[in-house]
Amino acid sequence: METSLEQVRREKLNLVSEITNPYPERFEITHQLAELSTMPDGTDQIKAAGRITFIRKMGKLTFITIADINGHLQAALKKDILGEAQYDFFKKSFDIGDFIGVIGELFTTQTGEKTIRVAEFQFLGKALKPLPEKFHGISNIDSCYRQRYLDLIMNEETRKRFLIKFNFMKEIRRFLEDNSYIEIETPVLINKPSGALAKPFISHHNALDLDVYLRIAPETYLKRAIVGGFTRVFEFARCFRNEGMDTTHLQDFTMLECYCAYFNYKDNMEFTQRMLCNAVNQVFGTTKITIGDREIDFKAQWPVVSFRELILKDSGIDITSFQTAAELKAEIDRKGITLESETDINLLGRGNLIDLLYKKVSRPNMIAPVFLTEHPIALSPLARANDADKELTDRFQLVINGVEVINAYSELVDPKEQANRLTEQAKLNAMGDEDAMVMDQDYITAMEYGMPPISGWGMGIDRILQVLLGTGNIKDSILFPLMRPMEKD
Repeated sequence: METSLEQVRREKLNLVSEITNPYPERFEITHQLAELSTMPDGTDQIKAAGRITFIRKMGKLTFITIADINGHLQAALKKDILGEAQYDFFKKSFDIGDFIGVIGELFTTQTGEKTIRVAEFQFLGKALKPLPEKFHGISNIDSCYRQRYLDLIMNEETRKRFLIKFNFMKEIRRFLEDNSYIEIETPVLINKPSGALAKPFISHHNALDLDVYLRIAPETYLKRAIVGGFTRVFEFARCFRNEGMDTTHLQDFTMLECYCAYFNYKDNMEFTQRMLCNAVNQVFGTTKITIGDREIDFKAQWPVVSFRELILKDSGIDITSFQTAAELKAEIDRKGITLESETDINLLGRGNLIDLLYKKVSRPNMIAPVFLTEHPIALSPLARANDADKELTDRFQLVINGVEVINAYSELVDPKEQANRLTEQAKLNAMGDEDAMVMDQDYITAMEYGMPPISGWGMGIDRILQVLLGTGNIKDSILFPLMRPMEKD
């Protein structure tokens, strides 16, 4: 239902339409708002534009603030400079929220604020709905997620958070490219869900009359590129997992995955620490980040701890002593530990049971960056077995503040062994473990053409930003998170 304020704005739109096009096709800009704050007074013929976020009328002089995602600037409109007709047009037609283009000279007011002395202006767009009040803004969390555009307009903290996110991605991309990695694209619609232990979304391809899956990870296709001759590849991939939602998980998210031929997982441990240290330093201006009540220095050496040692210390369960899922489940019950899973606990394989146990008793206690290594092979169907102990894999996870931010392997490149492991995963899937993988014969065929030694890793972009920025919900790092509709269409 339209409010009286909206009715007034529509009437103003009609007034503007009688004089000029209220929605012009372009406005030439010479400077971004953020850069003007450091430019010298007297710089003339500046052309800048933005949304009006503040208006203060003082008779023959009006001050406005115009803003965009990167900054804001004050502009002064004087009646004796613009002329009576133009000045009157501004006062009768413009509201907070409208877009304006201004042309003029830069000066500094007596209060020390950099300002454009406007010689000309152009109407660039009418806001038919009024913005929230300045001092109340938009603070309802649900509204911030549903109407992120308003959240961005009204809340400086939100603007900073997403600028940090996209600058972080830019620095990561630059670091990878500087280290000879090539960014490629892999399919989102796939025949077989693979690359991670997760429940997929199912869709239907009408043209091919074929059921397909939204990818849960780009891993097996990035490895196919290695088969084809690429040596270092990466992708910022949208991934989709039809699983539970909580403060650190969403069904669709951005995953960065990287693969390097001739590396092993230890090489990647060193590489990823250098990469993250560089990105944090470039974005925040320091390698030291405060998370909660602790300061973490990304430049410090990160400790390495084995999966078995960690779980044994935190639960008293030696996972190597229980070789079947039933035996391990009985010991977990005997210890009085309650595990949480969307899938029936009794249907899970040993690997997924171990993973749930670790997430329950150990992960919440890992605050400073830690490399977790020596994962059981049942938990890593795509990772290379360790040469000294075939029950373990050459794998690491990077955990910061109780959150897994990077998962990495020395990749399994033996097609025979890969086929055996996927066969076991497929059996678990058929028995009801929806997180288990299925057989992917096309990937096995690609492997049979030969793969070099490979190490790869994946990093949830939204999740690591949640950790670095200390936000309470992963949706705070997602620009437009999916929400349940408030009412039926």
